[in-house]
Order: sequence, then structure tokens, then C-alpha cells
Amino acid sequence: MSKSEQAVAGHDDPLKTQIDQMIEELPAQGHLTLGTLLDKLGDEGMLLLTILLTLVFLIPVSIPGVSTVFGAVILLVGISRLSGRPLWLPQRLRDKQLPADKLRPALKSGMKWMERMERISRPHRLPMFVDGKMMGLFNNLAFVLAALLLMAPFSFVPFSNTLPAIALLLFSVGFIQRDGGAILLGHLTNLASIIYFGVLIAGGGVALQHLFHKVTG
Repeated sequence: MSKSEQAVAGHDDPLKTQIDQMIEELPAQGHLTLGTLLDKLGDEGMLLLTILLTLVFLIPVSIPGVSTVFGAVILLVGISRLSGRPLWLPQRLRDKQLPADKLRPALKSGMKWMERMERISRPHRLPMFVDGKMMGLFNNLAFVLAALLLMAPFSFVPFSNTLPAIALLLFSVGFIQRDGGAILLGHLTNLASIIYFGVLIAGGGVALQHLFHKVTG
């Protein structure tokens, strides 16, 4: 278990309570920076930070400028887990200004997903999907894949952000709780995301081909 997982798993409060407390401590007005969030949580809270950032993608309301930034941070969290090194962010990302008046209510709306995750998660379930160095490497690679899928340029398409975000939420909860069931669901959601994107790309190709023949015919 990583230091981040040990720190969070050793906390007495349920995950939902911890995330709720983090959201309540955010400013309600003005702006805050990603650096402020990181300084507050530290490297020990990388998975909690991932859950917090993922919640924004699970609601129908879009916050301009947040998707790419949050996706990049989650990707760097995955790379940090793979390398076993502390999370590093470019100064430009650390200084990115976020609208607190929109971010805080969006995070609160996304908490319904956290409640669902806690209802289905069971600590130390299906350990074969958690234990072992190779399984840990595979799971962290899948986490990075989910982050890349989240950053795919399909944000205008329904559910294109939702599926990878659910996968990341499942992975994060699974890592913290050492719940192989949640991690397995995360892999299946990644697969669903790939299939969905494949259908989108294939459908777009067919539409462009049809349009080309219509124009040139």
C-alpha cells in the first residue's frame, strides 16, 4: 500500500465525510488556485485530491477552463503513482485561478456519486485485483489510461467525460479501500469508455465519408 493510501485508510472518518470537509473548507467566493488545494492536502492526499477533481466531471454543468486543467492534474497523479515519486505540478498549473463560486457548488452536486461509491465499496474485497507488484503496475497504468481518456477532445459529446471520470473514481476508492471489486469495475468502465470512443470515431468517419460523397457526387 502506498503512503497516500495508508494515510487515507488510517483516517477514522468515512471517505464521504473527508471529501465533504474538504469542500466545506474551500472559499465560497472569489478564486482559488490548484496550488492552494495541493498545499492543503499534500502528497499524502493524492487520491482524495483525485476524487475531488473527478467530481466536477460527473455533473451536467460545465465549468469553463476546468476540464483540461483537472484532467492534467489527475494524469500527473497517475504518473506520480507509477514512478513512486511525490506529485509535481508545473508552476503554471499551480497558479491556475479557479472560480470558487462555481467550483464549490459543482463539487457538492457531484457528491452523490461519492455516496454511491461508498454504498458499493467493500474494504479488502477480491484481493487478487489489488495485491502484488504486477497487479499494482497494471492498475496504475489503467488509472493513467482513464486520465488520458478523460482528456480526450470529446467534451461536447454526452458521457465522454462521465465514463472515464467514473473509472477514476472507482480506481481511487478501490486503491484507498483496497477494494478489488471497485478496481475491477474501474477496468470495465475503462473498456466501456474505449468502446464508446471507438463508436464515436467510427460514426464520425462514416458521416464524413457520406458528406464527402454527397459534396463530390
